[in-house]
Amino acid sequence: MNHIPRLIPLLAVVVFATSASPTPSPDLPRGSLVIVGGGERSEAMMRRFVELAGGRGARIAVVPNASSEPEDTGRDLVAELDSLGARAFVYYIDRRAAATEAAARGLDSATGIWFSGGDQVRVTAALAGTPVLRVMQRRYREGAVVGGTSAGAAIMSDSMITGNQTPPGDTTGYYGDEYPAIARHRVEIVPGLGFLPQAIVDQHFIRRERHNRLLSAVLERPSLLGVGIDESTALEVGPDGRWRVLGESSVVIYDARRAHVTVGGQPLLGATELRVHVLPAGGVFDPKTGSGDL
Repeated sequence: MNHIPRLIPLLAVVVFATSASPTPSPDLPRGSLVIVGGGERSEAMMRRFVELAGGRGARIAVVPNASSEPEDTGRDLVAELDSLGARAFVYYIDRRAAATEAAARGLDSATGIWFSGGDQVRVTAALAGTPVLRVMQRRYREGAVVGGTSAGAAIMSDSMITGNQTPPGDTTGYYGDEYPAIARHRVEIVPGLGFLPQAIVDQHFIRRERHNRLLSAVLERPSLLGVGIDESTALEVGPDGRWRVLGESSVVIYDARRAHVTVGGQPLLGATELRVHVLPAGGVFDPKTGSGDL
């Protein structure tokens, strides 16, 4: 594996797109997030990502680390983004390179960063706590757009579902899409990349019936919003802090911040006054107030 990221093409001059959104608060990032729940991505959804990155000529770093075939995945994503007017490049990097300032400087011109699908743990293993991640977070604060699909969605929140769950009495753990209980100590949560704070993102959500998984994660951590994004659907987080739904299906939000949750020690989780929002395309959610609009 090379220790220097592949940057293709080289330099470009980019003008950031302006937005009609309200003026963001000084403590909010100036960039946007486009978090896709997996499955097919519509051209309109990806065109929106390119638009937020600056439109034609936007410099977009494609990070295919989650993929088991990063070279092929990176090449295909670059072609997809370039067909929409971007000037994308592959930024595939291992942990040794991610620890270097030289590799971090490869992102200085990026106005967009896109994370592929695959296994989200591969991404955090390479980037967590590194200069490269700090530059990615800085670019987002300064106005770059950050997006991803499937595993590239899971990594967005500061608390991340790995996909590993452990039934009681099983010390080996298992992977799969069966979540037969809403219970404690079943869903493995580790730090994500922190672009979406105070949240846990789950992907393929409605299609793969992951409600029990996200409910378990949220009820154990009621200060965090659960964000279940379905396939062919995206959550756009703007500089104004509001969340908007794009695409063909829905985003489900679990808000337990004012709920009464069963106390620790009880294996099965329960809650009263848990708020649930089901937002189809065009829906809007304000995480500060906990209110939504269809």
